[in-house]
Amino acid sequence: MTLSRSSFRISPLIQVTLISLYVSLTIPLPFLAKVTDSSVSPLILWTGIILGLLLLIGALSERVVVDETQIKVTYPVWFPSFFRQGWSLNWQEIKDLKLRTTGQGGLVYYFISENSEKAYLLPMRIAGFSYLVKIVTEKTGIDTTDIRPLSQPWMYLILLVVTLFLLLMDSWTIWTAMMLK
Repeated sequence: MTLSRSSFRISPLIQVTLISLYVSLTIPLPFLAKVTDSSVSPLILWTGIILGLLLLIGALSERVVVDETQIKVTYPVWFPSFFRQGWSLNWQEIKDLKLRTTGQGGLVYYFISENSEKAYLLPMRIAGFSYLVKIVTEKTGIDTTDIRPLSQPWMYLILLVVTLFLLLMDSWTIWTAMMLK
């Protein structure tokens, strides 16, 4: 396969679900702080919520770029590199993909490089994951038949539905808090 350049982003379903979950968990806090006369100012909470949202959006803006010579993971230029750093590997440097289990029992894979002691996580939450795996197979010759995405779309759909219910409860909580003050 001749590959000029392909770019993969984190799945929109994952992005929407995680951002919605963050919003649903944090937005009521400033309203509740005001109603309860908390020692933490609502302004401080709003500032923290906005900064946290920007960090989450930055982390979810990961992009995987593949071309004829390499695979590269990048983040937006505005996203601080001390939170998440990108990486790149030439195809010929990749020796193997090593399987590791996560603390929750999931399976992740790491690229093992010929020239480095460091391992590089195979991005698994991207849209077009099966196409990326096909490219990895073609460029490295590594057998990837058993590699599956870390989580299935139905898991994020369930989390999104639960998050939407939580947002409904948040609306009721915020409305009640505003009526009390």
